[in-house]
Amino acid sequence: MANETPAGAPARREMRTEDGVVVVDYDPTWPGRFRQLAEPMRAALGETARRIDHIGSTSVPGLAAKPVIDIQIAVAAFEPLDAFRRPLESLGYVFRAANPERTKRYFREPPGERRVHIHVRLLGHWNEQFALLFRDYLRTSPETAARYAALKRALAARYPRPEDREDYTEAKDPFIWETMYAANRWAQETGWVPGPSDA
Repeated sequence: MANETPAGAPARREMRTEDGVVVVDYDPTWPGRFRQLAEPMRAALGETARRIDHIGSTSVPGLAAKPVIDIQIAVAAFEPLDAFRRPLESLGYVFRAANPERTKRYFREPPGERRVHIHVRLLGHWNEQFALLFRDYLRTSPETAARYAALKRALAARYPRPEDREDYTEAKDPFIWETMYAANRWAQETGWVPGPSDA
């Protein structure tokens, strides 16, 4: 998972655990980075992973983002935990048992590697569908994505330190809920359903 840049290419900004809040221009290598990470996950998890999807801002073409790949793994049940914990840990990912969100199980990148957030959620449950609908709506609404990018850049300037991450995230909430109201209306009008799993 080392950060390699071809000779002569501009260095890409990657986030590590100790970094503060940084928002960068969209990087067209992000989808390929997701695939590099997801393929071994698919092999290790097999049918335990009902879906493996690229979510978050790096999954929306053209959208400025923190250079962190967010991956959502949908499972049928959280127990037994080892059904997905052991395969992910065999790939070097670190289970964050202290994650306060009861509707997901959370893993992070191996120590010292580029930031990766792995969100394990229950297939078909509200928060799993939320992430997919938010992503798909932004992909179809460039004007909304542009507003989101501007907001994130402003908030990153306001909350730049590592200890500011929670404030940065919470400050995005009003925009996210406003967007989800529009996304729900769009879903009703179009008959949206999640497409096939990304991996």
